[in-house]
Amino acid sequence: QVQLVESGGGLVQPGGSLRLSCAASGSAFSTYGMGWYRQAPGKQRELVARIFSGGRTDLADSVKGRFTISRDNAKNTVSLQMNSLKPEDTAVYYCNVWNFRYEFWGQGTQVTVSS
Repeated sequence: QVQLVESGGGLVQPGGSLRLSCAASGSAFSTYGMGWYRQAPGKQRELVARIFSGGRTDLADSVKGRFTISRDNAKNTVSLQMNSLKPEDTAVYYCNVWNFRYEFWGQGTQVTVSS
């Protein structure tokens, strides 16, 4: 059974940093893509960043230059380093893992950026 467990969310002031981590279990994920989505109240879930099995990354325009995504295949983890956080980054952040056949989601972790 595949499980994705996120950690690292919380409350941070504007301009601050947080690091989200997602630990995947139940399979070997080195051939999967891994990424992060977010959903703010009243808005649709949107892609924040993803990293493909070969290491290529995609980031949403709104987070380029501020967020970095990385993965550790030996530990089956994907991380999102978030710097220069803004109030508009406030959302529930979801870990996502996929391949051509399957897609899995974590339960989400709340990130709140507020003074």
